[in-house]
Amino acid sequence: MADAVLYTTLEHEGTAEFIEKKSVFIGHAIPVKNEEEAQAYVKRQKSAYMDARHNVWAYLMKGEIVARYSDDGEPQGTAGVPVLDTIRKSGVTDAVVVVTRYFGGILLGAGGLVRAYSHTAKLALEAAHIITYEQYTELELDCSYSDYQRYLAELPRFGAITDDTEFSERVKLLFAVKDTVVDDLFRYIQELSGGKDRAVERGKRFDYR
Repeated sequence: MADAVLYTTLEHEGTAEFIEKKSVFIGHAIPVKNEEEAQAYVKRQKSAYMDARHNVWAYLMKGEIVARYSDDGEPQGTAGVPVLDTIRKSGVTDAVVVVTRYFGGILLGAGGLVRAYSHTAKLALEAAHIITYEQYTELELDCSYSDYQRYLAELPRFGAITDDTEFSERVKLLFAVKDTVVDDLFRYIQELSGGKDRAVERGKRFDYR
């Protein structure tokens, strides 16, 4: 059995607020498909909170192939890096976090800033719902009408997701199963059809079930 290929990211945009010694920290986290989307989101948040003292941000793309951050005027190492480290520790990729700070007049010190930015980023990530997808193999199976009924009854046992069914002289089933059960499914199809039918791989995708 093949090992599962997993992909952890955010399900949707999330927002959280944290107050520390009168400074208000507002965290936003969102999933993104590429670096351009991440940069565009940072720009929108900076525009929306242009009256704030700081708009700290960080994003992590494609399994750490791309990692960027900004302290946005906070002392070096006290803001952007803690936000980026929080994303890393969560296991999330393809995500951007922006933490806005409205200064409350009381200095927090380096340690206080690190804790505040890390905590706000963590709250924002949780609000965005961390979700893990598993890789599926997309398959196409051409079969007779009689065998179709048998496949229809058994495919759910393999956790199959049916994408489409086309009916003509024969039946074409388009579906997807987790990578971990593909070999078992191939053996089942061969046994059921006596070697007549064969599932053809159409591609890969990540799905959540």
